Amino acid sequence: MINSTETLNEHIHSCTQSFEDKLSGNDGKRHVILCGGTGCLSNNSKEIQAKFEQLIAEKGLSDKISVNQAGCFGFCSQGPFVKLYPENTLYRLVSVDDVEEIVESDIVNNTIVERLLYVEPSTGKKVSKQEDINFYKKQKRIALHGCGVINPEDIHEALGMGAFQGLRRALSMTQEQVINEVLASGIRGRGGAGFPSARKWLFAYNMDSDEKYVVCNGDEGDPGAFMDRSILEGNPLAVIEGMMIAGYAIGAKNGYFYVRAEYPIAVNRLRIAIKQAEEMGLLGDNILGTGFSFHCHLRLGAGAFVCGEETALLNSIEGKRGMPRPRPPFPAVKGLWEQPTIINNVETLACVPFILREGAGEFAKVGTENSKGTKVFALGGNVNNVGLVEVPMGTTLRELIFDIGGGIPNGKKFKAIQTGGPSGGCLTEEFLDEPIDFDNLVAKGSMMGSGGAIVMDEDTCMVDVAKFYMEFICDESCGKCSPCRIGTKRMLEILTRITDGQGTMKDLEDLEALSKTVKNNSLCALGQTAANPVNSTLAHFRDEYLAHIVDKKCPAHICKNLMEYHIDEEKCRGCGLCAKNCPAECIERTDHIPEGHKLASFRINTEKCVKCGSCIATCRLNAIEKK
Repeated sequence: MINSTETLNEHIHSCTQSFEDKLSGNDGKRHVILCGGTGCLSNNSKEIQAKFEQLIAEKGLSDKISVNQAGCFGFCSQGPFVKLYPENTLYRLVSVDDVEEIVESDIVNNTIVERLLYVEPSTGKKVSKQEDINFYKKQKRIALHGCGVINPEDIHEALGMGAFQGLRRALSMTQEQVINEVLASGIRGRGGAGFPSARKWLFAYNMDSDEKYVVCNGDEGDPGAFMDRSILEGNPLAVIEGMMIAGYAIGAKNGYFYVRAEYPIAVNRLRIAIKQAEEMGLLGDNILGTGFSFHCHLRLGAGAFVCGEETALLNSIEGKRGMPRPRPPFPAVKGLWEQPTIINNVETLACVPFILREGAGEFAKVGTENSKGTKVFALGGNVNNVGLVEVPMGTTLRELIFDIGGGIPNGKKFKAIQTGGPSGGCLTEEFLDEPIDFDNLVAKGSMMGSGGAIVMDEDTCMVDVAKFYMEFICDESCGKCSPCRIGTKRMLEILTRITDGQGTMKDLEDLEALSKTVKNNSLCALGQTAANPVNSTLAHFRDEYLAHIVDKKCPAHICKNLMEYHIDEEKCRGCGLCAKNCPAECIERTDHIPEGHKLASFRINTEKCVKCGSCIATCRLNAIEKK
């Protein structure tokens, strides 16, 4: 039990030394660390770990080799990962069948298994160290501190990497000093529009109330986003510590984690971290003998996107239907159970311990003038290096997509990047050298949002993209206000007509008018930003809308009602594979035998064709194309 600052100092020193010895090999052992993030676990990381433990035990090496897990390594497209300390050798795309070779070659005979090393595409060279891979070189980990390094279910390893040092310093300061430190850091909320975090804290601090609350918004609902999940899976104690610092600053004794139930691994590790902190006396009553008490509670969300909006989230915690409240009053004045409440998302709270531990100046020197620190992005879509990325604010989109992301697969041309999820917009090639920060993205017609970044290549239909996000918004609208409930539905109907080839120029006018109405009159940010993907695609890809409406063509050949499949008879060799695999039986042999060919070619009956694409998938000669 840690019951004083002196005891904590001693324990931190012991844990730090132990953890450093583990990484450097000074403990006389080797350590096998496996990625324990959701992505790698779904690719048999747990089975790989069990195989390591079995083989190491069979060889009588259990006293010399430890096997354990860490959080997400970030480079998701290359997982599952296995890392060996103290050599720092990193193996990627590891399967259960590879374990025996790693044990025999590397662990027993100290010979690297080169076929499992990452190959840098730009040079063709194999890389054995994580820090030498281009994907990691331009990243800086603040929110992701400890993720992919520590065991998230071991509080001692977290203490060895700096956990609770920020809280220790905060408790030696007054509440006003803590708020001023956070204010000086310049940190803005990482969950949406980027409101200055310390100002929110100050509002709540100045409220006269016997009960105040801190709420962590872990209801991450953007399509393709997994930033908050990975932080909670990789270093839950950092978020707990950030919540405790916030609680001390405003005078709150209770904090609520609101995490969607679809994150079972994150929820389980958060529960373990809370229990371990309580058992050590770092969470609960009279923490470190300072008189400060703080308790963490966990609430699971049912997966409603609207509960990412802070007032809808508060309703959900209270057991009510997740629907937004009119503002003012704002939550900092009247929030959870009508008491002053500050709501920060997972990433924001994960940055707070760094600010108190290292000082506001260290955080503020990273980033841009009005957007300090780093930002975590879930980089996905048509990009080679899919994964979790944390970069300094001010990093350009080009660096994010091409240096860290490795560019577009299959030599395709970059078309757009959607930032901010359904609330954001599409940015085109002309914006590739723009720095990423809160204000700049908004000025260019998008927004930071929680950090989703979906890359699209030349084969993407931007009208279809707008329709996809509008379908999502319609499904997730709570229905409380008419502009969002009805307006988004009408917008979806227009987009559907356009992609079906039934759109008119009047539809385009109505779409733009509805966008303004929904934005200006919706109750919460879900409706107010619902039209952003439509507006940005109209601004940058209006020609695609016109092609759908006027020419009745989809330039990207995505919209089924506006395309046809055709066989190039000169390329077709008459093998019949496409006809054998056609579920609609719409491919027929012709009477035409191309010159130099032995068999007659085939043709597609476009009236019977269901456009499933099986013919293209089976043709070995690329003789089938979409028009």
